[in-house]
Order: sequence, then C-alpha cells, then structure tokens
Amino acid sequence: MDEKSAGIRLVNILVTLDENYIPQLNVMLSTLLRFNPDCDFDVYLLHTSIRKEALTSTETLLGGRGRLIPVDASDMPLADAPTTSRYPKEIYYRIFAAKYLPETVSRILYLDPDLVINGSILPLYNLPMEDYFYAAASHIGSIGLLHKFNELRLDMDDDSPYINSGVLLMNLELLRKEQDCGEVVKFIEKHKSLLMLPDQDIISSLYGSRIYALDPFRYNMTERLFIMHSAFEKGLDLDWVRTHSVVIHYCGRNKPWKENYFGSLNVFYNEAVEKMTGNKDLTK
Repeated sequence: MDEKSAGIRLVNILVTLDENYIPQLNVMLSTLLRFNPDCDFDVYLLHTSIRKEALTSTETLLGGRGRLIPVDASDMPLADAPTTSRYPKEIYYRIFAAKYLPETVSRILYLDPDLVINGSILPLYNLPMEDYFYAAASHIGSIGLLHKFNELRLDMDDDSPYINSGVLLMNLELLRKEQDCGEVVKFIEKHKSLLMLPDQDIISSLYGSRIYALDPFRYNMTERLFIMHSAFEKGLDLDWVRTHSVVIHYCGRNKPWKENYFGSLNVFYNEAVEKMTGNKDLTK
C-alpha cells in the first residue's frame, strides 16, 4: 500500500452500481471521508451506463481527498447472467474486478452504496490476505437449515461460508494469478435457474475456502443482525453499534431512504445525510 505525505494513506475503493444509486453512493462516500481523515481514496467505478455528467456530484464530494476513476465494464462475459430489478448486471462486476482494474492495484475494498461507514477502515484494509482471495462476513453462520439449503442449491462444500458481498476486501494480485473467469461463466450457466443472490452465490460457492471470515457485527452490521441479537445479548444497543460497528449495511428491501423503514439503524443513515446536505431527507 502506498504511503502519502504527512502520514496520509492511499486506499483503493471499488464500487459497482447504476445511475439510480448515485445519491446513496454519495452518502456512503461522505461517511468514508468523515471517519477516515488519515486516508485519501482512489475510488474505482466499474460500470457500463452512467453518464459522465451524473458523476459531477460524486467528484465534487471527493474533492482533494479522492479520485473517481470510472472503468468501462461493457465487455464482461455476462450475456446469460440472470438479472432482476433488484439485482442488475452490475452486481456481477465485482467478481471480475481483477481483470479490469490496473495491475498496479494489488488490493481493493469493495463497498456497496447502501451502507454507511462508522469508523476507520484501515484495520480491515490492512488485513494480511496471505492465500485468501477475499475477506468478507457471513450473516448465517456455518450450520443450520439456511446454510444446508445453500449447500444443496449451489453444490457448496459443507465448510464453506455463505458470505454477504456488500463488504469485500479483494486480493487482486492473487486473483489475477489464480482466478479462472471461465469457471465463473460455466457456474452461471449451470446454476442460473437456482441463483437467488447471484454475486454472493457465485463467490461463496466457488471460493469458499479462499475467504477470510470477518466479524459481521464490526464490518457488516445489518438491521436483521441487530434485531436478532440485541434482544438477548446484553449491551448490544445503538451505543454499542456506534462504538464498535465500522460498517452498517442496509441490505435487502429495508432501505432507510424509503418509506416504512423498519428498525433502529436508520439513525446512522439519517445522521450521514444531515451532515452531508444539511437536510435529513435526501429526496428534498
């Protein structure tokens, strides 16, 4: 990792999205900047359809702290990949990132736009990757009916984690050497009628033994995780999240910028919007 003047670290960030998610991307990046004053960022955007003028607000937000680097992903081998309105083609791009990003980038932290950063990401970014392709968190553990269902559905090994791909530290140097993109394409063709969360299904199934397990409470805290555990784990409350959770992820359909959000963690998103815009309502 490069070191800049005055102790500032340069961190590589990857995002993949369509134009509809730029407002949420900006909220996420604003929290990344605010909680990491000792870092500058190269933000790589893998995309196929975002207009240059639509990225002006993001470039302005990054200012002197970061560069937005769009990368054209239009020739990815995804003609037969299943998509839905919730899961557009962009969700696959992170899987092929090693082939599209500059070879000078040896590691990168992928971040979904539907999350907020709540602490320093340097301990995560600096993790020794050794022989791991990825570092990611699982929300379902390695036992239970849901894990068994995924094993059967995807031909997974029984000791492979099923990860959430919203936070993904990527060992690009090793992926370039060992990843077989043709294997990914074949997996999609074979399982496309069974894919439910396609990018997570693929990464978990093909690379389970090469994934370093992250603590989800620290690096991928979700509303469901909070609700399931706060009821019976003493001390797990919003103050605990504020102190210990570096990444808060609004995955699934329960989004804090939509009406009828259910839960408590939207307080962090609302605070982020207010600090960025001076308005609690991002749509105004």
